[in-house]
Amino acid sequence: MKTVDVESLKERMTGFIRSLQDDICGGLERLDGSTRFREDSWTRPGGGGGRSRVLEDGAVLEKAGVNTSVVYGELEEQFAQKLQGEGRHFWAGGISLVLHPRNPHVPTVHANYRFIQQGGKAWFGGGADLTPYYLYEEDAAHFHRVHQAACDKHDAGYYPRFKSACDKYFYLRHREETRGVGGIFFENMGGELEKEFAFVQDCGRAFLDAYLPIAERRKDTPATEGQRFWQEVRRGRYVEFNLVYDRGTVFGLETRGRTESILMSLPPQVRWRYDYHPEPGTPEARLVEVLRQPRDWARGG
Repeated sequence: MKTVDVESLKERMTGFIRSLQDDICGGLERLDGSTRFREDSWTRPGGGGGRSRVLEDGAVLEKAGVNTSVVYGELEEQFAQKLQGEGRHFWAGGISLVLHPRNPHVPTVHANYRFIQQGGKAWFGGGADLTPYYLYEEDAAHFHRVHQAACDKHDAGYYPRFKSACDKYFYLRHREETRGVGGIFFENMGGELEKEFAFVQDCGRAFLDAYLPIAERRKDTPATEGQRFWQEVRRGRYVEFNLVYDRGTVFGLETRGRTESILMSLPPQVRWRYDYHPEPGTPEARLVEVLRQPRDWARGG
């Protein structure tokens, strides 16, 4: 069996996520055109740290966070037993981003790519998913097709496998609906780490191609106060998922990362209206109906 140089992978993953952070932030600043990211560098008392970048109150992006971190040290015994590796010593490096647009016709988007070592075991994980407030089927198809192309470069079986995993993961059981129209999601692929690293790089670099054309197409669409209201209601679903189910949030808090960076995924304005249901036959009701059952977006839905 080929020996894997995990230390080299850690070093290269660190360089990749920092370079990708620069590229994505640059693309998003050009999209927004009105403001720039604020950067905070932080250190973790137990080992490591990160570079958080947040853009707020932009013309297109109401709140955007693109964070990188490399943390290491000792896990609490109880939490260590919940992970896939061995023992308490760990290393984790990754990039995580969440974009909350101002216009309700522009979808929220999330992406995360990471490399983790726990004891003698190491693995990659991550993915990207799209959360629209108003359903434009061509946008969902574009997002999926870009990620399918990134997957197909490596294995024709990746996209259907990781698309299905995304639909299952980003599911709010208490609402009986998916968070959005999905994308891809993978954790511990079980293959050769060098090949998986190449795959992760292609997925990360596909993000701007997957999202920017959608945002450019929708950012100037006229929006009403009622549509803004619906956006804030649906943002509540996003908060519910991140605080109840999201593994990344749990991992960050359990490893005592920087709280402000971990919770940057939460939208700036949100509302919960008691027992609210959209009127039947409206675009809002159609979105909810579609989110009840995953669809094959890459083939046009």
